Amino acid sequence: MHLPRQLGALHDLPDTPEAYDAVLADVVEQALARLTPEGNLEHPDCVDDIGDTSLGVTSLLALAWQRGKDPRLPEAVRRSLAFHLRERVYREDNPGYPNLTAPGSGLPYARYTLAAGAHPVGDWPSTVWALLQAVNLLDLAEGLVEGEQRAELLGVAHGYWRWLTEATFFNPQEAGNQAIGCVVGGLMLARHLPAPHAGAVRRRALRLYEEKIRAHRVRDRGALLPPEHGGAYDNNYGPISLSFLAQAHRVSGEHVFAEDGDALARYIDARLPTGGFDNGGPRYSEQHSGFESVLGLRHFSRRIGSDLGRYRGDTGWGRHAVKADGGVDGHFAWMLVWQIQDTTRWHRTPSRTPARHQLRAGTVSVAFDDRMTPSLVEAAGTYYLPAAVNRQHGFGPVTDGFLHCRPMGEVRVRDVRTAGLTGKLVTKPVVGRDHVLRHVRSLYVTDGTSLWTTVAVQRLPGTPYLLAGLPYAADDGDRVRRTAEGEVASAGELRLTHPDADGVDHFDARAERTQEEAAFALAADPRGYGNPDLGWSHLVSSTALEAQPAPGAPEDLHVFAVRYGPQGPFEPTFAHDGSGLTVRTEAFTAVIGEPVGDTELTLRTAR
Repeated sequence: MHLPRQLGALHDLPDTPEAYDAVLADVVEQALARLTPEGNLEHPDCVDDIGDTSLGVTSLLALAWQRGKDPRLPEAVRRSLAFHLRERVYREDNPGYPNLTAPGSGLPYARYTLAAGAHPVGDWPSTVWALLQAVNLLDLAEGLVEGEQRAELLGVAHGYWRWLTEATFFNPQEAGNQAIGCVVGGLMLARHLPAPHAGAVRRRALRLYEEKIRAHRVRDRGALLPPEHGGAYDNNYGPISLSFLAQAHRVSGEHVFAEDGDALARYIDARLPTGGFDNGGPRYSEQHSGFESVLGLRHFSRRIGSDLGRYRGDTGWGRHAVKADGGVDGHFAWMLVWQIQDTTRWHRTPSRTPARHQLRAGTVSVAFDDRMTPSLVEAAGTYYLPAAVNRQHGFGPVTDGFLHCRPMGEVRVRDVRTAGLTGKLVTKPVVGRDHVLRHVRSLYVTDGTSLWTTVAVQRLPGTPYLLAGLPYAADDGDRVRRTAEGEVASAGELRLTHPDADGVDHFDARAERTQEEAAFALAADPRGYGNPDLGWSHLVSSTALEAQPAPGAPEDLHVFAVRYGPQGPFEPTFAHDGSGLTVRTEAFTAVIGEPVGDTELTLRTAR
């Protein structure tokens, strides 16, 4: 089976002016065929996330007219805008909406679902989206929307802003992408308002960003990130936040948006493997955004000098939102408008600057979590997640069911690059159930095709093994398919184990259940509202690669050696003397320094 939304790299989608004109031409034909006598441009199957969609298609028609002057479009724009202003602007409070601070304000807002009281909690983001569609249309209004209709649109847009910032709690879902989107709406609205309203709205937008978003950033892997639905990062919404930061910087020129976007972009670059697969977050573990991410990934790929466009997005949504039949949906249409207007081109080559939480060369990559334990390993087109044993998750030595990967002190990291090889040494102090402090030294070396992992630790009691990952997914052209195996070799005996017990908290990679489905099933709240990362943390056991200690290791150490990638002879040797632990493989010789003081690593190719 294939994962449903992890498709092609976003930078592979053509983004020339001609390509975008072709996209808009398709939207125009669909919209003109759909336009009802009342002016409605909503997809007939749209129920949720509907409050901004007709206006979103209207803004795309306005952009198409500005670029091509199709004579059919001015009337369609005016009729569809009139429909939105007449039928989709609500002023009476939605029954049951829980986040009002000024009930009965009479200010306009947009509904997530049209039926009164049916799903009111979605009204805040829907109003943000409607504001953004409105300000885009104001930007494109010349020759199309003028006089009383333009004045009414501007009044509604200003009313949306006031409802979002005066009549309700700000950012009630703790969703960074929604909150930054609201700030962008205010910054764009201010350019259309007369003084003194323009200055007041701009100042309010910048203050909200500083006080309600930036001041509440969450630290993960050394970076401060806008919180997303209560977490630090979400693999669907995080790149969307990056797009909002790009637009905020474009329209305001304020350096703070570029600075925070650079930080988020470098974080995404570090966690993202070469193949672009990603998972994890407080809302979605495997679902990916598509066109909504392009602006931010493209804009900041150029700023940080790395190939962020390798992000494997949902190319089914590569141009705009669509329904199941492939028909255009106006949801998030402003992102297509902005990416067409932005002239930044993709930066397509990897950064050469070492990153603490990443090892990457060629087709091999390792992303590390806050504890400097691998969160994702990629080699030979296969992706390995941290395995689970006895409710503990990660990569590392296991003895008597206890996983040694949680540091009990400072974690030291040393990066080395030599001719044809890239290496990273991670040294962390750990404490086992016997309360003995040991130092785990994990060496990762790649030639761009294979990954060699060597883990050394002071001798452990019992019969330890190395938990070496959960083979989960593999590249299959433009798709990612589920797998339960990979090309892995070990100096000691290697076994691939599967859970003995049944149940959602025992994840068997051979089954059809995806990581996302299991994570939501284990979450405390319903799917779409629960935290799948928290749910996944309740996993008891999983499919796992288990490597026995390597033969010939020094008597005072347990050493584990595993190679991910193409098969062939693998018989590493080890020697321990006053200079450290020497590791020799068919590809390299490495000397790992003693686990005290500065972390030392020397690396050279095999002779």
